Amino acid sequence: MVTSTLMDAIRVAKENERIASESYAGAAENLRNPLARELFIQLSEFEKYHLEKLTALEKSLQESGEFIQYEGKEFPLPPVFEIKAAKEPDKKSAMHIITEARELETEMQKAYASLAAQTPDGRGKDMFNKLSEEEHKHYFILNKAWWSMNDTGEWKWTSP
Repeated sequence: MVTSTLMDAIRVAKENERIASESYAGAAENLRNPLARELFIQLSEFEKYHLEKLTALEKSLQESGEFIQYEGKEFPLPPVFEIKAAKEPDKKSAMHIITEARELETEMQKAYASLAAQTPDGRGKDMFNKLSEEEHKHYFILNKAWWSMNDTGEWKWTSP
């Protein structure tokens, strides 16, 4: 049985994914470093993907009361640049962007983990757990970028 609380939670999660995608797209436009821009473009696209899947889930629950199968998605590897990337000219601004992104990913990870714990349906539990794991991976990537910027002033990130 689909509860209004679950549907409300899905709508909130969709809005959070939309905000995250737009926020990351905006960050990509504000960063000068090509590696940094690529990271935030990829994050924006990933959150759009989550939004699409949550929209499909919402529709399925409304129409049939059934959870959808969610396969998950891998984060792409960072691009390899032949030329050593330049230091970020505005390290303070970049650190602020990464910090906000890490906080957002942490909140989303916890929200999906909470939904997984509250969902009795196996496919629903699996989907929310995978979404939580993907948000944790985004946090991991951003954390690597944060430490790289903090230690060297250069953009570096890796996929988990």
